[in-house]
Amino acid sequence: MASLTGQERIKKIKRAFAYNLFYRQGMTTSAASLNDYYLAVAYTLRDRMQHLFVNSVEAVMEKESKIVSYLSAEFLMGPHLHNNLVNLNLYDDFFQAAKESGLDLQALIEHEEEPGLGNGGLGRLAACYLDSLASLQIPAIGYGIRYEYGIFDQEIVDGWQKELSDRWLKPGNPWEIKKPDLACDVGFGGRSEVYHDEQGLRRVRWIPARCVTGIPYDTPVPGYRVNNVNCLRLWSAQAHSSFDFADFNTGDYYGAVEEKINAETITKVLYPNDEQFQGKRLRLEQQFFFTSCSLQDMIRIHLSIEENLDNFFDNFVIQLNDTHPSVAVPELMRLLVDVHFYDWDKAWEITRKTLCYTNHTLLPEAMEKWQLDLFGSLLPRHLEIIFEINRRFLDEVRIKYPGDNGRIERMSIIDESGPRYVRMANLACIGAKAINGVAAMHTELLKKHTLADFNSMYPGKIQNVTNGVTPRRWIAVSNPRLTKLITEAIGEKWLTRLDELHKLEKLVDDSSFREAWQKIKLLNKQDFANRIQRETGLAIDPRAMFDVQVKRIHEYKRQHLNVLHIITLYNQIKNNPGIDMVPRLFVFGGKAAPGYFMAKRMIKLITVVADVINNDPDVKDRLRVYFIPNYNVKIGHIVYPMTDLSEQISQAGKEASGTGNMKFSMNGALTIGTLDGANVEIRDEVGAENFFLFGLNVDEVMDLQKSGYSPRDYYDANENLQAAIELISCGHFSHGDCGLFRPIVDSLLYDDQYTLFADYQDYIECQQRVSETFTDQERWTRMAILNVARMGKFSSDRSITEYSKKIWDVRPFPVQLKWQRLPENGVLFTENGRKIHGH
Repeated sequence: MASLTGQERIKKIKRAFAYNLFYRQGMTTSAASLNDYYLAVAYTLRDRMQHLFVNSVEAVMEKESKIVSYLSAEFLMGPHLHNNLVNLNLYDDFFQAAKESGLDLQALIEHEEEPGLGNGGLGRLAACYLDSLASLQIPAIGYGIRYEYGIFDQEIVDGWQKELSDRWLKPGNPWEIKKPDLACDVGFGGRSEVYHDEQGLRRVRWIPARCVTGIPYDTPVPGYRVNNVNCLRLWSAQAHSSFDFADFNTGDYYGAVEEKINAETITKVLYPNDEQFQGKRLRLEQQFFFTSCSLQDMIRIHLSIEENLDNFFDNFVIQLNDTHPSVAVPELMRLLVDVHFYDWDKAWEITRKTLCYTNHTLLPEAMEKWQLDLFGSLLPRHLEIIFEINRRFLDEVRIKYPGDNGRIERMSIIDESGPRYVRMANLACIGAKAINGVAAMHTELLKKHTLADFNSMYPGKIQNVTNGVTPRRWIAVSNPRLTKLITEAIGEKWLTRLDELHKLEKLVDDSSFREAWQKIKLLNKQDFANRIQRETGLAIDPRAMFDVQVKRIHEYKRQHLNVLHIITLYNQIKNNPGIDMVPRLFVFGGKAAPGYFMAKRMIKLITVVADVINNDPDVKDRLRVYFIPNYNVKIGHIVYPMTDLSEQISQAGKEASGTGNMKFSMNGALTIGTLDGANVEIRDEVGAENFFLFGLNVDEVMDLQKSGYSPRDYYDANENLQAAIELISCGHFSHGDCGLFRPIVDSLLYDDQYTLFADYQDYIECQQRVSETFTDQERWTRMAILNVARMGKFSSDRSITEYSKKIWDVRPFPVQLKWQRLPENGVLFTENGRKIHGH
C-alpha cells in the first residue's frame, strides 16, 4: 500500500474538515462559530483514531490478552485535541490543513473545554497512567464516572473563591462514543432473601428497592506512535423509565419524572460536598454505581470468550485507585456467589487474585469510612458479605496473634470504637492481592505506621511504585520550545524512554546550549507575563524570578508559609525602601474544597496580600503576587514551562507523593522543598546540590509533636515572624479588619498542626540561598539542565512498567496492522512510528 504524499494527506484532512462541518454538524462556513470549527477538527481526528481503536479491541479479544482495568473515581484527562495530535504524529499535517482552510489550529486547541472529571493529583495520575498503558502497548480500560458537571469552575470575587458549575458538556464532547447496548443495571437498598436452588443448596439473592441503568461512554486513548488505542469507559446513570404516564395522568407531574431525576443525580456532579448526610449518601452511591457497572462489564467481556469465571484473573487485573472503588471487594464476591453461584472459598480466591489496591494518603481524615447504618441502607447484601469477610479474616488474625485484642480492633473492617463504621482501606487491604504506596517514603510510612498491622500480617504484600507523569503531555504538549531543543540535541527517543534525557548532562558546559535554554525559558516567561498583563493590567518583568506554588489549597500544603515569606520580604522593603532584592513574581493557583473554611480564607489572604503589594509604590518592581483563577490542566500547560522555582513545601510526612513536583522539574524549574513525598526521590536523582532543601524531616516532626510542640515559643523567639504575623493581625492587608484572618493566625499561634512556625526560619534562610543562586544565571541554568537530565525515573512509563512486572503480571501486546485497505482518510502506524495512510 503506497503512502500518500504530504500534500495528498493535507488535502484529505481539509476535505474531512468540510465534511464534518457540513454533514455531521449541519453548519456552513458563513454561519460556523469557533466551536463549530473545533468540533469539525476534533471529529476529523477522532475518525482517524477509530480505525486504530477498533483494530486494538479486535486484536486483544482474538488473542485473549490480559487486560488492566483501572478503576478510579476521577480521570482528569485534560484537553484531548493537542495531546492526540502529538501521540498520533499528526500535528504538522493538521496545522497545515487548518492554515490552508483559513483556521488557526492553536486557537482551536485553546478553545477546547477541559473535562473537569477530577479534583487534582488522583485524577491526573490516572490520566497519565492511561497514556502510558497505551504507549507501552498494554491493553487497558479506564473505568470511571461521566459526571455531567465536573469540578467547579473557580472565580475570585473580591478576593474570595466563588464556585460555578462546570458545564463541560455544553459545547459538545466529540471524543466520546455512547454504547447503550452495553448498559448495566445497578441496584440500591432493599433486602436480601435466602432461598434454596434446584439442588437444595442455600442461596442468597439481593432484592433492591430501586435500580438504575449505567450507560457507558467510550473515549479512545491513543498511545504514542503505536497502533494501540486503549479505552476510557465512563458510566452515566439513567432511569429504567424516564417518564411515568400513570403519575402524569393523575396530576403528579413531579412523580412522573421522579425516577429519572433520582437516577441521573448519581452522576450529576463530581464529589458532592459530603458534610451533610445526603452528600455522604450520594457519594457512596456514585462509588458503588461505577464499580458495579465496571465489574459487570468485565464479566460480560470475559464470558464472551470463556465458558466460566474460573480464570477471570487470567484475563483481568483490577487496580483500585485509592479506596473509592474498594466496594469492588464485596460486589465481586456478590456477583460470583449470588449471581454465578460459586462457593465462598472459590469466589474469595478469584477476588483476591484479581484486585490490587493503591493507597494515596497518610492523612487519617482522608481514610474513607462509611457509617454502618448508611452503608447497610444502601447496600444491605454487601454489608452481609463484609461481615462474613471480616469474621473469617479476624479468625485468621486471632490464630496468628492470640490474645492481641488491640490488633483485632485496629484491623477489623468494622470500626467499633464509637459509632460503627465500615473502614474501606481495611476492606481493600484484605481483599486485594497487592497493596502499593506511591513514593518510597510514603510506602515506608505505610509499613511502619498507617498499615503496620497489615504489613506484619502479610509481609511483602505492601510494595512501592513511585508515581510518574507522562512526558508526552507535560513536555511535548506543554513546552514545544524545550521539546524541540532537546530533540535536536539528543534525538526523539526520550519521549518514550525518558532516561535518554541523561544525555543532556554532557551539554551542561556548552555555552551555546545554555544560551538556547535561557532564551526558551525567557520566551515562556514572557508569554505568561503577557497573559497577566492582558487579564489584570499588571506589568511583569520576565527577567524576574518566577516563584510558583500551584496545587489544591490545603493547610498541610502550607501555602500560608509561602505567604509569610512574601510578607517578610515586603517588611524588608518597608523598613529599607532602597534594599537590593532579587525581583520575584509569586504565582499561586489551586482550588479549595467548597466546605473547607480555612482553605478558602487562605485564598483570601493570598489575594489581599497581592492587592496591597502590587499597589504599594515602595515595592516598585521587586515583588509581584498573582493568584491564577480556576487552575486546571490547560493552565498547567502554561505554568510548568515558565517556572523558575517550584514550591513543594508541605509538612514532611503528609504528601503521599505529589506529581506537580515532577512536572516542574521536567520543565527546568528548581525545587525548594521539604523531605516529603516524591521530593525525597527527586532530590536523590537530581543531586542534593541542585535542590533547595529546608525544614524538619518526618522523624523530627513526630518527635517535636510528641514532646509537646509549642508554636508560640518559635513565634516569641523570631522578630521577623512576629512582624509578618502582626501585619496580618493588624488589618494591614484587610482594610483595617483585624478579625478577618484571626482564624488563620490563632490556628498558627495556638495549634500549628503542620509546624509552619518550626520551619519558618529555615525556609527564609533557604529562600535567601535561592536568591543568591538566581543572581548567577549561568549556575542556575546548569542546575536547571541537570534537573531535566536526571528526571528519567519520573516518567509514568517507568511506573506502569513496574506495576506490570511487580503487581499485574502483564506484558506489552503490540497491535499488528490488520486491514490492508482502509476507508478514505484512514491512518495507521507501523512499528517504527511511520504513518501509513489509506486510500
